[in-house]
Amino acid sequence: MELYVTEISKYVIALFMFLYTLEGFLTFRFTTEKKRRGLYIRQIICMFAVQLSCFIQIIARTGKPVYLFFFIFQIIIFASVLMLFYAIYPDGNRLIINNSCMLLVISMIILSRLSYDKAVKQFFIVTASFLIGFFIPEIIFRFDFIKKFTWVYAAAGAAAIGAVLLHGAVTNGSKITYTIAGITFQPSEAVKVLFLFFMAGALCEAKDIRRLFIVSVVAAIHVIILVLSRDLGSALIFFVIYLTLVYISTEKLQYLFTGLFFGAIASIFAYRHFYHIRVRVRAFLDPFTDIAASGYQVSQSLFGISSGGWFGLGLYGGSPRSIPFVEQDFIFSAIAEEMGVVFSVLMALVCVSTFLMIMREGYYIRDRYYRLIVCGIGVAYIFQTFLTIGGGAKFIPLTGVTLPLVSYGGTSVFVTIVMMMVVEGICMIRTDERFKAMERRRQQSGAKES
Repeated sequence: MELYVTEISKYVIALFMFLYTLEGFLTFRFTTEKKRRGLYIRQIICMFAVQLSCFIQIIARTGKPVYLFFFIFQIIIFASVLMLFYAIYPDGNRLIINNSCMLLVISMIILSRLSYDKAVKQFFIVTASFLIGFFIPEIIFRFDFIKKFTWVYAAAGAAAIGAVLLHGAVTNGSKITYTIAGITFQPSEAVKVLFLFFMAGALCEAKDIRRLFIVSVVAAIHVIILVLSRDLGSALIFFVIYLTLVYISTEKLQYLFTGLFFGAIASIFAYRHFYHIRVRVRAFLDPFTDIAASGYQVSQSLFGISSGGWFGLGLYGGSPRSIPFVEQDFIFSAIAEEMGVVFSVLMALVCVSTFLMIMREGYYIRDRYYRLIVCGIGVAYIFQTFLTIGGGAKFIPLTGVTLPLVSYGGTSVFVTIVMMMVVEGICMIRTDERFKAMERRRQQSGAKES
C-alpha cells in the first residue's frame, strides 16, 4: 500500500507544482492585481494540493500521527497568512507572498522528512517571522523618515559583523554566528537589510565621483570584515549588491566593468590565501578524485540528484542524509533526489518568477530610493538562490549559503521574510504613486474642460 501511495503521489505532486509555476508566470500577462485574482486562487489550490499529497506520503511511510497534527497546524498558519495579507494589504503584490508561502511549504515538507525536530523549530520561527513581518509593509508605506538614517545603517551593519569577527563562534572554519542569551544567529544575514538601506540612501545622495568613492569605501569595509571572518559567501553577495546598485544608480557601464575587474582580482587573492577556497575549487573541478574527503559533499550531492530521476524516489525513498549539512547547504539536492528533477526545476522557476516580479515592481516605482532597495532585494535573493543551487549541482564552486525560504536556518528565513515584506510595502507605495498620477490627470483634464 505504501508503495502505491508513494508512486501515485510523485506524479500528482509534480503535476500540481507544474500548474502552480505556470500560473505564476501567467500573472505577467496582466498589469493589475485585480485581473490576476483568478490565477492567485488557482495557485493557492495547487499549493495546498502539493502539501496534502506530500504529507499523505510522509504519514503513509512513517505511520506516525504526529505528522498529521503538524500538517494541520501548517495549513492553519499558511492559510491565515494568505487571507490576512489579502485583507490587510490589498495593494500588495500577491505573487510574491504566494511564492514565499509555496517555498516555505516545500521547506516544511523536506525538513519534516529529514528531521522532524528541525522542521518544528523552523515552523515556529516562520510563524514568529510573519507575526513581525506583517507590520513592515505599513511601516515602509507610512514612515518616510527611514530615508534619513543612511549612515546609521552603515555604522550598525559594520558594527554587527565586526562583533562577529572579534567574538563570533567558529563554524567550519568561518566566524559567522553569534550567541546572545542562548540564542544563536547569523548577523551577516540581518546586515544585508541594513546594507541595502545604506546603499539606497547613499547612492541617492551621491551627486559626484567623490561621494561615490566614499560610498564604495564604506561598502568595501563591510566586504573586508566578512572576508576576514571567512564568510566568503556573504562577502560575495554584499559585493554583488553593491555593484548592481551602483550600476542601476549611475547607468554607467565603466563602473560595472571596473567592479568586475576588482572582483576578479579579489577572487584570485582569496584562492591563494584561503585554504578552504582552494579545497572547494578542487572539489568543483573534480570531486571524484578525493571522494572520501574534500569531494565527499559534492559527489554525494550529484549522486542524490542523479538517482532521483525525473520524478524522484519518493519521500523516504532516498538517502539524502548521507550528505553532510544537507538541511542547509544541500537542500536542493535532497529535494531533487526524493521529489524529482522536474519538481526541483519547477521550484527554481518559482524563485525566478519571484525575482522577475520584484524587479518589475522596482522598474515601475518612481521613487529612486525605494527603486534601489527593491532592486537590491531582488538581486540579493536570486543571486543567493543561484549560489546554493549552483553549488549543489556542481555548476559553480560551493559557497556555503542557504537557499532562501527553503533551507534550514532561523536567521536566514526571518531575514528573507522581512525582505519580502519590505518589497510589499514598496509595492503599496508604487500603487499610491499610480493613484496620485491618475488623480492629477483627472484634475488636469477637468481644468482644460472648464
